[in-house]
Amino acid sequence: MTEPRLTHVDESGAARMVDVSAKAVTAREATAAGRVVVSPEVVALLRGEGVPKGDAVAVARIAGIAGAKRTPDLIPLCHPIALHGVTVELEVTDDAVEITATARTADRTGIEMEALTSVAVAGLTMIDMVKAVDPRASITDVRLLAKSGGKSGEWRR
Repeated sequence: MTEPRLTHVDESGAARMVDVSAKAVTAREATAAGRVVVSPEVVALLRGEGVPKGDAVAVARIAGIAGAKRTPDLIPLCHPIALHGVTVELEVTDDAVEITATARTADRTGIEMEALTSVAVAGLTMIDMVKAVDPRASITDVRLLAKSGGKSGEWRR
């Protein structure tokens, strides 16, 4: 068995884009999550009349979808793959906005980065929407929850 290694670094230590041309096209799915910690004032606005910039939850959902679509433009060594579906769910809790994104494809490489980017962009958008009320809002716990497809099969946190 070979030792674990970073796949985006060649033998000399230089960054590289992994060649996936010989890999089989398979259905793949990844789910990621994160949270935006906000003040009680923001929670009240999100549950009530809304924040000054408008419907923060709806805007963050659309931004998360757009973020998934732009992943290879933002993450330098990420492959541009066909994105077949993205769902972004936002739940306002008593102290945060919980974000969950699922991305789907049928392609030669994984879709984890699209799900993670979706969560991050939705979170950044939420901060942009609420910063006038809560400049201390912060994104935490952005993480992959599950992935499936490809030769490595299923993985769950």
